[in-house]
Amino acid sequence: MFEFQQYLGFLLFLTILTMGFWLMIFLINFVFYWVFGASIELWKEKRAKKKHEDQQSALN
Repeated sequence: MFEFQQYLGFLLFLTILTMGFWLMIFLINFVFYWVFGASIELWKEKRAKKKHEDQQSALN
């Protein structure tokens, strides 16, 4: 049979594995959020630049 220390080792292993899993999920979501936000900001800047150029060409 198993001893109590082996159960503790197994529980420690499961705890570390679970913490690592959730940390990985959190970091992946953070990276996706960062990339998505940067893409939106770049798109807004390009759209504003194009609108500004269109206004300048309309004035000339």
